[in-house]
Amino acid sequence: MESLVQSIANGLMMGFIYVLVALGLSLVFSIMRIVQFAHGEIYMLGAYGVYFLCVKLGVPVFAAFVISAIVLALVGIVLERFFFRPFRGDVENSIIVSIGLILLLQTVASVFFGAQGKYIPEFLPGIMSIGSIRLPWERMLAVFAGITITILLFIFIRKTKTGQAMVAVSQDRDGAALQGINVNHISAISMAIGCALAAMAGALMGAIFQIDPAMGGFAMEKGIAVIILGGLGSIVGAVAGGIIIGLIDGIVPVFASTTIAYIIGFALIIIILIIRPKGLLGYE
Repeated sequence: MESLVQSIANGLMMGFIYVLVALGLSLVFSIMRIVQFAHGEIYMLGAYGVYFLCVKLGVPVFAAFVISAIVLALVGIVLERFFFRPFRGDVENSIIVSIGLILLLQTVASVFFGAQGKYIPEFLPGIMSIGSIRLPWERMLAVFAGITITILLFIFIRKTKTGQAMVAVSQDRDGAALQGINVNHISAISMAIGCALAAMAGALMGAIFQIDPAMGGFAMEKGIAVIILGGLGSIVGAVAGGIIIGLIDGIVPVFASTTIAYIIGFALIIIILIIRPKGLLGYE
């Protein structure tokens, strides 16, 4: 029972980190119609940002978390304006730009921080004990942060004019422009929010596992899997997909292996796509 509860906690922790990555990816694709394959490298830079601020500059870890997310949001605005805006709606060229950014950002991280793994100071050190069950506070924080950030994003999109403008642009860019919505402005906001979400996910994961310049590949793989399973454009779908894949990754290795967990996860995605091509909660 103790191992099962621990594995469920691990699965939820990973699941909500997957959710944050997937939400940013989905947001950018829905509004800009580009595939931002360098999203994983933003995740990686978010982790290194917290590491640099905490270890090199002595900034408190929670302040470093916020600063890193803000800086990466600004980086997202720069990327949107100079790298992706000229190719908005052009999937092929946006992929080429993304691949170039992957190589560039990984190289920059390797030069400045080295290829060896690094560790971010713990946000909440210690262990939470419930009877014989012991759960690290660090992992429970990741679950709480993932839930909180997802709820705040949902409220922002549903209850604010900017959020509603983002929905309008994702549904019909030309129609939104005719209604007076500044599509360029909305695209920049979506990229900023997407990058901030990825940076926060990277920082949360980096406080639990080690960080390295190639860590973004794993995050990108999981983010795409979550989007496909949950359904593109659906926040609730991204949450459902992230939790499902996270629980598979957390529970299955306890009884089998990580390889079996991968097989089960991707087999489930294939089955769902056969039954429902739009994903679990994707828009028809």
